[in-house]
Amino acid sequence: MNLQSDDFELFGLQPRFAQDRAMLDARWKDLQREAHPDRFAAQGPAAQRVAMQWSVRINEAYQRLRDPLKRAAYLCELHGAPIRAEDNTAMPAAFLMQQMQWREALDEATGVADLDALEDETQAARGAALARCGQLIDVRQDYAGAAREVRSLMFIARFARDIDLRREQLGQ
Repeated sequence: MNLQSDDFELFGLQPRFAQDRAMLDARWKDLQREAHPDRFAAQGPAAQRVAMQWSVRINEAYQRLRDPLKRAAYLCELHGAPIRAEDNTAMPAAFLMQQMQWREALDEATGVADLDALEDETQAARGAALARCGQLIDVRQDYAGAAREVRSLMFIARFARDIDLRREQLGQ
């Protein structure tokens, strides 16, 4: 194992958006077994510290690879298309209009049925955006386009949390 490897190299995976979750989980378990500090107890504290560093590195990579949004962002970054969500908030006009409609619907929601409908709509939008990410990354290698989709997905994820907060406010 090489600490300088990217997450995909570390896990022995092709750098693609589409990943087999069961295979990823199995590989994570294998890597964790290989790097577990207890395996290095006889080699002393220094070897155990290195094993602990490996364990942390493996867990960080796993967290990025198993989450489709984080994986898409990571692939964009690897291919020179940083997300820059903090200073690049440009979105297509249609998506901005959709955001406004969702915000209004959330403000007007009075019960669980309203929130469920809004949640279903945003989850459908999330699924469509993830599918576009997969197409842009794995088929077209359009990482700048994928970065735009990732920014949209980030908004959808924040909005999903806002729906949950509204649900709590309504006591539902």
